[in-house]
Order: sequence, then C-alpha cells, then structure tokens
Amino acid sequence: MYTQTAHTSAGHSPARRQASGDLTRGCGQRATELLQLIAAVLEPKRRVVHAGDVLYRAGEPLTNLHLLNSGLFKLISLSADGREQVVGLRFRGDWLGFSAIAEGHYACEAIAMDTGEVWTVRYEALLQACSRHPKLMALVHEAMSHEIVRDRDTLIALCTLPADARVVAFLQYWAASLAARGLRSDQISLRLTRAEIGNYLGLTLETVSRVLSKLARARLIAFNEKSRRDICIPDFHALDAFVQRREAGVGLH
Repeated sequence: MYTQTAHTSAGHSPARRQASGDLTRGCGQRATELLQLIAAVLEPKRRVVHAGDVLYRAGEPLTNLHLLNSGLFKLISLSADGREQVVGLRFRGDWLGFSAIAEGHYACEAIAMDTGEVWTVRYEALLQACSRHPKLMALVHEAMSHEIVRDRDTLIALCTLPADARVVAFLQYWAASLAARGLRSDQISLRLTRAEIGNYLGLTLETVSRVLSKLARARLIAFNEKSRRDICIPDFHALDAFVQRREAGVGLH
C-alpha cells in the first residue's frame, strides 16, 4: 500500500505539496463519514452505472446533486464548435454537480469510466438536511473547498510544469486518490485513453505516449503486458524525485 505522502499536484513548493498531500490523504475518511451521514439523514436514490453512462448533460437544469459511492467519472465540457475537453475526474466520495449551483444548470457532462454506484439526492432536500444537521453542512462545505483546491492545483500544474512532469503529476494524483480510499495504488488502471489524458493535461496524444515510454525506459513505471492502460509504479519516491528534478530544470533522457 502507498504510504508516502500523496500529492494532488507536484508543481508546488514542498510546503504546498505537503498541504495537498494531507488533503488527499484525508479523502477516504471524509468520504466514508459523508456517505454514512447521507444514508442516515436522507434517502438517496442509488443507481448502478457502467462505463459510458451519462449521469447528466450540459445545460440540464439543476435538480439533483450526486455522490459517488464507487467507480470513476470524468467531466466533459463542450466548446461552441463541439470540441470536448476533459475538465475533471471524480473518485469515491466525490460530489458531482457542485458547479451547477451558481447558474442553476449543469455546465458539463458527467460520464462514468467504469462500473460504479451513484447516490442521488435532491438539491433542495440536501439544503434542508444541512440546516438540521450542522455536521452534514460542514462535510458538504469541506467537499466544496476540496474541489476548489483540487481545481486550483490542477491549473497551477498546467501553467507551470513541463510536459513530462505534468504526466508524472497526473499519475501521482491518480495513485494518491486510490490510496486515500484504501485501494491499491502501486498498480493502477488508467480509465482514460492517451488522447483523453493529453486533453486533460493540455498535451497532445503523441506527447503523452512519448513521456510514458520514457518513464518506462527509466524504470519509473512499467506497463502490464496485456494492457498499456495498466501501469505499475515500483517506487513513488523516485517519481517524486523526478518531478523535483524537473522543477530544477533537469530533464529525463
């Protein structure tokens, strides 16, 4: 099991990386507490989803918020000319739909990446429950704050890290998110294609593939023989050291 400090983004000072690590590491405990409380004070509608299922589409009015009990989701934003942009990833214990609160409608599509279970609650019912249960309100506010911090860290990484360090930071984030939820993180199965990873990181498919191949040659990662989406991370400290070297301007050869 991954016991090293988890990093939501590697493009920060050590102090900020530590803060991000503490935030990610606490996700599993908060997720369990939140799910238990939601089940106790509300009657969420439970729905099993499969890869490719769309939970909601951009423009639909906000009536419900959704809590991910298991599985993985990607959030897709559509540009005016129809281009898709991966704008977020969601794991167990994450909410889906927070961004719709401001405008009253969903701003993106939420698409399942594998089999999972979603708990759906009416937004108005959640507000009423929060007014009766301060602990629930605190957990919901904490989840909102966590989402803001995660989006900020992603933006900083995209603006400051070179291409290869962005890919490593993405692998670290994925592994840390699994570890925080008690799942195995030294062998991860990426549910995104290389093109989608590039889309999320602001890189081309070719760049993502080239960086992953370089990481494999340097033995920082290893591919599963049956699927190149399945990646083994033998040494998390080595990955972190690589990002620190890249921050210092030392490249991967």
